[in-house]
Amino acid sequence: MKALSLLAMVFIIVFFSACTEQKKSAAEQLIIAQGQMPAVAKDNSGKLHLVFGTGDSIMYTVSTDNGISFSTPALIDVLPELVASHTRGPQITASDNGLTVIACNGPGNIFCYTKNDTGKWKSGARVNDVDTVSKEGLMALSADGQNTFAVWLDLRDKHNKIFGAKSNDGGASWLPNSLIYASPDSTVCECCKPSVLVKGTDVYVMFRNWLNGNRDLYLMHSADAGKSFGQAQKLGNESWALNGCPMDGGSLAIDNNGNLQTVWRRQGKIFLCEPGKPEIELGEGKGCTMELIGEKKVYAWTEKGEVICLLPGGKKELLGKGQQPIIKIMNDKQIICIWEDEKQIHRSILQIL
Repeated sequence: MKALSLLAMVFIIVFFSACTEQKKSAAEQLIIAQGQMPAVAKDNSGKLHLVFGTGDSIMYTVSTDNGISFSTPALIDVLPELVASHTRGPQITASDNGLTVIACNGPGNIFCYTKNDTGKWKSGARVNDVDTVSKEGLMALSADGQNTFAVWLDLRDKHNKIFGAKSNDGGASWLPNSLIYASPDSTVCECCKPSVLVKGTDVYVMFRNWLNGNRDLYLMHSADAGKSFGQAQKLGNESWALNGCPMDGGSLAIDNNGNLQTVWRRQGKIFLCEPGKPEIELGEGKGCTMELIGEKKVYAWTEKGEVICLLPGGKKELLGKGQQPIIKIMNDKQIICIWEDEKQIHRSILQIL
């Protein structure tokens, strides 16, 4: 009887410890808002700015306490036929000029909104200078200093190409659109979101190509703030022969030594790849992203419908059901992961050892 009582006590302790851990894990998560396709930017003061779509409304919220809480979502604008699903949605970045948001509508036009120290959102110039060419609604936005750069899939001349535009004033105006890449096999991959990263006068653009029947990731680099780009460079040694579109892009980051790092999906696997070097398998899944904390790399992706974070040292954190995670560095010990699940936007703060 004593043995049974002892066993029962052990079971109770283990059970309540598990419940405590579950509650602890749940307490680390927060539903920020009702909406779809969140995008996040961090400004020089450390504030986190988040945009997302709900119906035809472009919504905005900000965190001033390292992601612990977010303000009540505010309306930026109502854009009829706003595109905000399936990796398509409003994009946001922070520059010396303030915040810039771009959003696409169903007909294929990209609209811009800006916010400066006055605290009010204003409509900027339309990004695409040819009407209704961004019908896929797949675009990306990045900024550093005075340089803001947008890229998107563009259907002018009938086939999808990678086009871009630069702004020197945070999106109040845009320079003429420029062709960054056109596939010799008629089109780039039609349903995969491109990526862009601006660092000083360097602009890096990553996209999924469709070349010789393969759906591989390619990289373009500009050393003159987007005025001109070099040759397209394939990422990784292997290829993905696919007669279809995986609807999956990737992510870019730069380490302390100025080396570009990329993460992307091929078939059902996630790969890390530095340009010019072989790819390194990280795990299985889709919808991947990455961030760097010094030399430490943090990754997130969706695996079997669950959001996974891969932390330095190889530790995996299961954050919950969802898709399209985004990671931002809070400080040298914390990151925040934001994702969407069932039209709700979630966040979790993770410790980095």
